[in-house]
Amino acid sequence: MTQKYSGMPVFEFLRGVKSKNIDITDFYGALFAELKKLQKKYNYFVTLSEESASAQLKHNPGGALSGLALSVKDNICTKGIRTTAGSKILEDYVPPFDATCISKVKNEGGIIIGKTVQDEFGFGTFSVNSAFGAPKNPIDPERSCGGSSGGAGGLTAALEFPHVAIAESTGGSISAPAGFCGVYGLTATYGRISRYGLVDYASSLDKIGVMAKNVDDISLVLSKIAGKDAKDSTSLAEKVDDYVGAKIDLKKLKIGVPREFFGSEINEEIKKSIWAQIKKLEAEGAKVEECSLPNTEFSIPAYYIIAMSEASTNLAKFCGMRYGATLPLEGEFNEYFSKVRGNYLGEEAKRRIILGTYARMAGYRDQYYLKALKVRQLIINDYKHAFKKYDVLISPTMPFIAPKFSEIEKLTPVQHYYADILTGSPNLAGIPMLSVPCGKSKGMPVGMHILGDYLAEKTILAVGKEISG
Repeated sequence: MTQKYSGMPVFEFLRGVKSKNIDITDFYGALFAELKKLQKKYNYFVTLSEESASAQLKHNPGGALSGLALSVKDNICTKGIRTTAGSKILEDYVPPFDATCISKVKNEGGIIIGKTVQDEFGFGTFSVNSAFGAPKNPIDPERSCGGSSGGAGGLTAALEFPHVAIAESTGGSISAPAGFCGVYGLTATYGRISRYGLVDYASSLDKIGVMAKNVDDISLVLSKIAGKDAKDSTSLAEKVDDYVGAKIDLKKLKIGVPREFFGSEINEEIKKSIWAQIKKLEAEGAKVEECSLPNTEFSIPAYYIIAMSEASTNLAKFCGMRYGATLPLEGEFNEYFSKVRGNYLGEEAKRRIILGTYARMAGYRDQYYLKALKVRQLIINDYKHAFKKYDVLISPTMPFIAPKFSEIEKLTPVQHYYADILTGSPNLAGIPMLSVPCGKSKGMPVGMHILGDYLAEKTILAVGKEISG
């Protein structure tokens, strides 16, 4: 039964559902049987929502995504389906509402199959900070899927059924797992997709996106979830492009290659893979030039100071009284608050709350937080200057291949943070980015990062399609 659907493209599946050539009950029976096998082997889900999916199928409104299986990162609210954000403090939280992006896919007939594993509140690059176990890379289970959307990346790589993952990125949480698992991952422009219903990490950095096995599948789902939302004041009113029809004339394409993204800290084999693909694009008519983003070296300190500062305030509501797990009420509020958070938050969450609080304290705010905001603006200006000359910028997605869990255990917190050296900068700028598979190193996938100007999703998807073609 599994072989019948194995490798079936999403568009072919949707046509089959519409024409009734596909028995949707048979499909979902086979799908959940396969998901349970993958879960046992790789741990991609916090919650599998078979009963909810069955109910959605019975009352499906039809639409452009009718019958399409969608997994959802576990920090995006799903009505009636547990949403933990990877944390014990939210282990039993079942939202009474859907995030806007979920409402949109449901209205188009999409079916939510479950909530994927992530680092707690998005705090990590390797998904080892999840309270529900780390997902395993399907290519080598001794290695990480990346993070923080590790479950989404691993599932997308391992599952042969037609499926698309909805995920979220703050500092590289879609690109990293896409690169490590050899799939496609699109992080949209900040505000292009409503954040309403997202369990936030850093409000000025969080961005919802899509992961899939090809560009067309990403384009389809993006076209349905992008757009203005009255419930999110930061969502953008600009018209949603025809992403599915994205095309580009390579002879008119100008590619910038930032020197700062090809430094000595980047694995040599990865650099060779990326340059080989760039040379192919150049041979097909694209104009290629090296360029500079001079403030890139400050991106990781600036990113983590801003992200941790925002996290320290955003997570204050998880106190055991307003939200989150509870304990017997004893003592005064601060004592109770500290006890709940001490019991239920993981070590990395505690670290980021403490550091973020410190960076915002009187006497240190000017020295750290405000200085980081100034650096962020310099980085934004670097990208604005670059996109006056180039249509896209290209770099490796990650500086190394997916590391083994045994290697990750030896890393210090700062070494963890510097794994984001290629993704922190574009996420600070809020620009769209697409990670596409680009060869292998030591048998593991290499990702290539295509960066675009604000709201240039259509351009980077078109370039990604040329590469995948």
